[in-house]
Amino acid sequence: MKKAFIETDKISIFLSPHKTILGKGVVQQLGKEVTALGGRKVLVVTDPGVLKAGMVEMVEKALVSEGIKMGLFDKVEPEPPVRVVDECVQTITEGKYDLIIGIGGGSALDVAKGAAAVAPNGGKVLDYVGIDTIPKKGLPKILIPTTAGTGSEATRVFVMTDETDNTKKVVYSNFLLSDVAMLDPVLTVSMPPAVTADTGLDALVHAIEAYVSVNTTPFAEILALEAISLIAYNLPIVFSKGSNIQARYNMLLAANLGGAAFTSGGLGAVHGLAYVLGTDYHMAHGRSNAIMLPHVMSFNMTGNLQKYTDIAQAMGEHVEGLSLYEAAEKSVNAVKRLLTTVNISFNLSFYGILKEDLPKLVEGGMKQSRLFVPNPRDLSEEDVRSIYEGAF
Repeated sequence: MKKAFIETDKISIFLSPHKTILGKGVVQQLGKEVTALGGRKVLVVTDPGVLKAGMVEMVEKALVSEGIKMGLFDKVEPEPPVRVVDECVQTITEGKYDLIIGIGGGSALDVAKGAAAVAPNGGKVLDYVGIDTIPKKGLPKILIPTTAGTGSEATRVFVMTDETDNTKKVVYSNFLLSDVAMLDPVLTVSMPPAVTADTGLDALVHAIEAYVSVNTTPFAEILALEAISLIAYNLPIVFSKGSNIQARYNMLLAANLGGAAFTSGGLGAVHGLAYVLGTDYHMAHGRSNAIMLPHVMSFNMTGNLQKYTDIAQAMGEHVEGLSLYEAAEKSVNAVKRLLTTVNISFNLSFYGILKEDLPKLVEGGMKQSRLFVPNPRDLSEEDVRSIYEGAF
């Protein structure tokens, strides 16, 4: 692995939550963390599934023990629509809440981040689409992931769906970083195997894209490579035995590292070409990324053969005696094997997507061309078409 970083003239920035707490049962400390942030009346933001699973009861118990009042917003939807964020903002304003707790998958955490930022700044959430458009810090927030995937608790970004034109809208701001991120593997044990696989592959995509990004930083490279290694080893274990708390712990850590890595280093064409699968075919974010991952990796390899070789090694591949090209190719093989192990097909036709849909796929992928900029290999429209064709 790398012994020195040589881009001494490049300024690198590392961003992360103010405080991250990792460990079995740490959610029990929630009340003390709220008190330390000055919270007395908090709004818990989550989705119906998390509520039904009884996890909000654990949160409520921790808050009651510290005499903290709690309200509940449980209307989060997958790939959260703009209207849900705005409704959450209204709930915060009308209830005069002073701290936000997000608990759930990436959608719940994103809604919590967005609403906490918008409520004190005023207006609608679409007013803040873009980079660093939020004028001042919002309400303090504590983010508690129940999946090991998005790493949203570690990032300065949230994504929402604009239903008026069926597109993703993104907000970037340092004010979106959590005040406290609480990583409790106990909360991830109830994930069924399919969700475990989807979210785990989402984390892997974050780590791989951050590692090979042309905008990567030393921080991103170090965190991403460790995340890749943790996921390659632990994802098959938790997929096979969901109650394995040690593997759950390592997957939660890996997802957090992946989130911090792409916050520092950026993403790429996997996310760009996966977006249309989510918006037009209503696939889960992790699944759509997983489908496109090996196909984009195969295309990208020549952009940085050494880094793809590093990825292969991090995933346990033996590359001794191979040419650099052969070694890099091992990374694609390793990803395909991992996908197969966790029962995720990487062929579009498996999901009922027809070859006749190719023009729609290409059009949707090209709408996300901003994500091609940090990609290790440039993409033309013809390249995008070729990648989708290969994915069939």
